[in-house]
Amino acid sequence: MHSGNNLWKSTEQKALDVRHIVDSSGEKEILTYPHSFRSMYDMLACSAEKQKNKAAIVDNENCVHTYQQFLTDTDALADYLESTSAFQVRSRVALLLYNSYEFCVSIFALFKLGLIAVPLPTKFRKQEICSLIEKSDVKGILSDIRFEDTVMSFHERDIKIIFSKNTGGEYGFSHLKAGKNLLADTRAELSADAILMYTSGTTDRSKGVILKNYSIIHGILTYQKLLGITEKDSSIISVPIYHITGIVALLGLFIYAGGTLYLHKIFDADRTLACVRDFSVTFLHASPTVFLKMLELQTSYPELPSLRMAACGSGNMPPAKIRQLQEWLPQMRFATVYGLTETSSPGTVFPGNAAESPYIGSSGLPVPGTEFCIVNEEGEELPDGEVGEIAIRGTLVLDRYDKLESPCLKDGWLRTGDLGYFNEAAYLYITGRKKDMINRGGEKICVYDVENAMCKMEEVEDTAVVGIPDEIYGEAAAAAVVLRKGCMLDEKDIRAFLKTMLAGYKVPTRFLFLDKLPLTPGGKTDRKEIRSLFLTEK
Repeated sequence: MHSGNNLWKSTEQKALDVRHIVDSSGEKEILTYPHSFRSMYDMLACSAEKQKNKAAIVDNENCVHTYQQFLTDTDALADYLESTSAFQVRSRVALLLYNSYEFCVSIFALFKLGLIAVPLPTKFRKQEICSLIEKSDVKGILSDIRFEDTVMSFHERDIKIIFSKNTGGEYGFSHLKAGKNLLADTRAELSADAILMYTSGTTDRSKGVILKNYSIIHGILTYQKLLGITEKDSSIISVPIYHITGIVALLGLFIYAGGTLYLHKIFDADRTLACVRDFSVTFLHASPTVFLKMLELQTSYPELPSLRMAACGSGNMPPAKIRQLQEWLPQMRFATVYGLTETSSPGTVFPGNAAESPYIGSSGLPVPGTEFCIVNEEGEELPDGEVGEIAIRGTLVLDRYDKLESPCLKDGWLRTGDLGYFNEAAYLYITGRKKDMINRGGEKICVYDVENAMCKMEEVEDTAVVGIPDEIYGEAAAAAVVLRKGCMLDEKDIRAFLKTMLAGYKVPTRFLFLDKLPLTPGGKTDRKEIRSLFLTEK
């Protein structure tokens, strides 16, 4: 077992308090940093007091919103919601809003009122969105006007629907008339439910993750202390803001630190890099896909001196690609991160610069307030160096799944479904998902091992390895490959290279060359779709 409480060097990073809280499950003990916040709303109020006229949010239309204006608009929306008498404390309210100032105001207003925010994916189609609304038992929906056709049928079910009418760059809730100072202080409680988020997957199989205020706050404080984010920093939210990375690792973190956030409605690599250059952005947190797209444009942006740090999670970032980033942006510290919706975003963070470390390829050390272990199928702990399922417990881990008793959450331990191992220095290495582990006639193939080897070929821009049926071995590896522009490579060349790097049984039996890898709505590699491409290919 590895405890994050003992692995970090500075006194501030390790300065945890034992706190006793009472919630629906009774009294429990948590470890968290010393603080007086009850919710993210308190963090906003604190920053607004210190940084009244500083830019907090620069929205997609480049409108600047100061901390004071952000707090004023949040209080006004909270007053309006209170005046409707539609909600009781801990009522659930859905957010169907793009990466926008309106999303930011909405979620902080819900936190102030002690309501439970239910962020919904704007990339989903109508049927998928309606399915999640049905599952979540919401009493209200804060929606972009573009989704009027999607949500209006719920008005007949006594669900309060409030539209953001941001169609020309104006503040989308300016048409609402609120009461005056109906709620001077927050109703939030540290131990109360704050967010209901749905995991990726089909809507009928996705699980509702319930996160408490104390888990979210601990996640924000953890990022701030381990990454050293301050009021001098700025960042961009171009990943979906309704994901845990958007809410905790970017929005919550920067509002707490007093920095500035630029909101982009959708991710565009050229726009992101131009924003970094033109506004001296200092920090990016994104998926491997985002950084790979940025690498494609490095010749157009040879220097970005302001960018001092990047954090990367949500998938495998091959060491070869990390080194390419380092060659391009030598001043930038690159920190790999491992976490889940169920861990309020952070789980492990790489200390220092992964590009310069002998542990490159690792996801870093368990963060303070967590304990990790690697277990086998029977739940028995495995020694360092052996691959097994990653299990986590601690302050960041979800309280429960919504309306679901799950075997992966027992006695405070979350069995993640991810496979990995710890080395002798307590660095965690992710080897893949349990469902993505390939069993070739009894020999196990970790997809990340093969992908990392393939990415050492200069011609390979991106790749994904999946398991496909094999008549002899039951299952075999197959690789989808994206080549760099202007590069030529065939199956024979790749096989010859991989045979110098990997055991023969790990070398893919089939290859499929694509212009780009298919992605899930959350921006992750869609292995299910890739597998289907192999199965349908003639």
